[in-house]
Amino acid sequence: MLTYQIEDTVEAEEFKEVLINSTLGERRPVDEPERIAGMLKYANLIATARDSGKLIGVARSLTDFVYCTYLSDLAVDENYQKMGIGKELIRLTKEHSPKAKLILLAAPKAVGYYPKIGMTQWEQCYVLDNVEDLK
Repeated sequence: MLTYQIEDTVEAEEFKEVLINSTLGERRPVDEPERIAGMLKYANLIATARDSGKLIGVARSLTDFVYCTYLSDLAVDENYQKMGIGKELIRLTKEHSPKAKLILLAAPKAVGYYPKIGMTQWEQCYVLDNVEDLK
């Protein structure tokens, strides 16, 4: 039985497992337990999907609830993909921050997914990994 909810906390090990099982783990620090724990500690909006209690999907966001919600991680276990779980996690996230614009950076394998569910693509995104790169 699938259940969706907003959770205050998620265990680091189950979060890591769903990241790996979704392929998002390829771009996340799954081998750095302190960073995984920090990602959960500082997130302030976590939507989850569970199958009989097992975490099979997560949408981890940072938001001010009134202007912007940055959906940093949307991960659904590959065994549960193409069942509408990702879309439902996005819906739950947006419903809990209705005034805020929901923003995310698509993983390369998911670029084609977001337009299909009604999200608008923008070209104006920039990323800075190292402060030394500022000119």
